[in-house]
Amino acid sequence: MLDIADELNRWVEQGRTFAVATVVATNGSAPRQPGAALAVDSDGTAIGSVSGGCVEGAVYELCQEALQTGQSVLERFGYSDEDAFAVGLTCGGIIDIFITPVRASAPGAADSGPAGDVVDSNAAPLAAALAAASSGEAAAVARIIEGPADLLGRALLVRPDGSHTGSLGGHPALDRTAVEETRALLDAGRTTTLEIGADGSQCGQPVVLLVESSVPAPRMIVFGAIDFASALVRVGKFLNYHVTVCDARPVFATRTRFPDADEIVVDWPHRYLDSQDLDSRAVLCVLTHDAKFDVPLLERALKLPVAYVGAMGSRRTHLDRQQRLRDVGLTELELNRLRSPIGLDLGARTPEETALSIAAEIVANRRGGTGSPLTGAHTPIHHEAPRTVGRIGEVA
Repeated sequence: MLDIADELNRWVEQGRTFAVATVVATNGSAPRQPGAALAVDSDGTAIGSVSGGCVEGAVYELCQEALQTGQSVLERFGYSDEDAFAVGLTCGGIIDIFITPVRASAPGAADSGPAGDVVDSNAAPLAAALAAASSGEAAAVARIIEGPADLLGRALLVRPDGSHTGSLGGHPALDRTAVEETRALLDAGRTTTLEIGADGSQCGQPVVLLVESSVPAPRMIVFGAIDFASALVRVGKFLNYHVTVCDARPVFATRTRFPDADEIVVDWPHRYLDSQDLDSRAVLCVLTHDAKFDVPLLERALKLPVAYVGAMGSRRTHLDRQQRLRDVGLTELELNRLRSPIGLDLGARTPEETALSIAAEIVANRRGGTGSPLTGAHTPIHHEAPRTVGRIGEVA
């Protein structure tokens, strides 16, 4: 749901009633990951996607039905279902989708509909979650997708400091447990399902929660204000990174040269890196290929727990750079983290082609891909391993 937070937040501000369908679990070759959502308002307007087109029509109808009944429902679509071909899920995967109505109007309003009190009790936490995600704040929303019928769809918003909005409606112990577990998932930036046993829920039976985390965009820092950097900035923004360009030369690090960058910093690269608090999703792209910049920068970068460190240069430059880094004390294990020469072998020539090769390597590194052609291969198309196993299936 939070992947379409900008649009849904506007709907909430406009007081529009809508139903939102969210992918909660996948198995096999499913086209979208948990958290992907499709929303339909009372006028029939639809935004988002849960399957890239495979089951959109069937899910659209389920959203309209939820608007009529006011009830939340969990549905499974898979190739083994007898109606799978009818809804177009021919990829062989299985997806579980949770559909819930959201009524932005106050309880008792003319359009509150069946079970209006239950739905309206979720308006505050869901609206707060959408507002937080839309503004780039860190927050997570937990919703009951399996459990007692009267609790389905109940929502709870959790912030990084542990404060929360809303209630899952079962028992204070359930809220306490959900807040603790959701906060841990928010710290990791994960969207997944989790099961709380009967003892923890105090509801007499287990409940399964869908936890959706919204965290600020991951950082991409491009060191070196060269033409290749300009192309990489555009690709980085396309991949939804918060992109910073850093160069010690003010004549090159300008807004005119990098209009798409979120930040432009004039500073020595290693000094700027020392001032940053980076998480494990950050990627660092060193395009300066100048030893006086590269060596002190990479000496620090390769010791940080970031996702990716890549450096531009010829193979001769790479060998020389490696030796210089050994001379300043880097270990072979640290040196092995360096992607250099940067990018995948696409035969790239232009800055745009080179940026594409760098971005492709970043994605492959993030998702566990090999960078090899899929044609003729027998490896999985989607490489990211499932992280959590719930009662409704495996969730990546």
